[in-house]
Amino acid sequence: MLNLAQEWFLWIVHNVVPFVVLITPVVFFHELGHFLVARAFRVNVETFSIGFGPAIFGWRDRAGTQWKISWIPLGGYVKFLGDMNATGMPDKDRLEHLPANERAGAFSFKPLYQRALVVVAGPAANFVLAIVVLAGFLLAFGTLVAAPVVSQVVPTSAAATAGFKAGDTIVSVDGASIDSFDKIRIAIWDRAGQTLAIVVRRGGKELTLHAKPGPTAIKIMGQTQTVGHLGIAGPPAGQWKAVHYGPIGALAEASRETWDIVATTMDYIGRMLSGGASPSQLNGPIGIAKISAAVASVSYLSLFRLAALISISVGLINLFPIPILDGGHLLYYGFEAVLGRPLGARAQDVGFRLGLAVMLGLLLLATFNDLHLSHF
Repeated sequence: MLNLAQEWFLWIVHNVVPFVVLITPVVFFHELGHFLVARAFRVNVETFSIGFGPAIFGWRDRAGTQWKISWIPLGGYVKFLGDMNATGMPDKDRLEHLPANERAGAFSFKPLYQRALVVVAGPAANFVLAIVVLAGFLLAFGTLVAAPVVSQVVPTSAAATAGFKAGDTIVSVDGASIDSFDKIRIAIWDRAGQTLAIVVRRGGKELTLHAKPGPTAIKIMGQTQTVGHLGIAGPPAGQWKAVHYGPIGALAEASRETWDIVATTMDYIGRMLSGGASPSQLNGPIGIAKISAAVASVSYLSLFRLAALISISVGLINLFPIPILDGGHLLYYGFEAVLGRPLGARAQDVGFRLGLAVMLGLLLLATFNDLHLSHF
């Protein structure tokens, strides 16, 4: 029998450690992107923090930057000279009284294009990290690709009702090109109950079939999700094609995969905002921790591939035009470029408050999904 302390230790090892291993490199590279470009433009970086809250430990480099690892591993930040806090809000009072010899190192006094590049560098670093990791996996292991050919149609399924037949090659789903069977799953994943126009090639001719994927409950990494289901089977495993890549090919394929993930995510978000998709697939920290624990139970190598996928999501989300995110700063800079001056302090403050409210709302929704779908 394990005592309470041993049970807590094992829970931390199996749940917290994989989550930290997953999220730390993603956060580090995001902030490193900001940091490196800021240093290139001679911005005085006061703090580089992985995590929030009190520091576990830290050190100060020769340039005066305080590096620290903090207790709450849910993000990170770099704080520039002239920033009020970790969100990057300018400290108006401090900037007004900044000595002349320090003004050149203040972020707010840098040219607009330099500030924009510093902000963009964080999300860009996330995309670069994801591409490098995915390319590494492709270079080391290659991949298996199944052609988008229907080998079997389940009787009474959505596919059978729509008129699918064995031997059909699926060309596109609602206008999205299909070049592998896996892409069919992605295209219908969150479209249960929606009528889709699916182009198939049959006997040398292309036909358009209209199918409404039925809902089916599946369990992924311990979480139950309702997804779209057509009722078709792809080629048997023995007919899958092994594809191997050289360095250039791996980078090209990793870049394409990254773009596909971005496009799929944006499509889902667009349909969610218009009411065409359920927000139930949004995951928060609890859901990510659950998934990372399940992946780590298979192998820590797989965990780093998951980190690449999370890195893409972090990079993309940070580009949304929501104040407190990088995209919100870029939105402000857009107004500044049009107006010829920064937005007023009050307008920026209201924007940051609204942005914080939006992000807290999304976090609560994601946490609700995590608690509703997860079983600990």
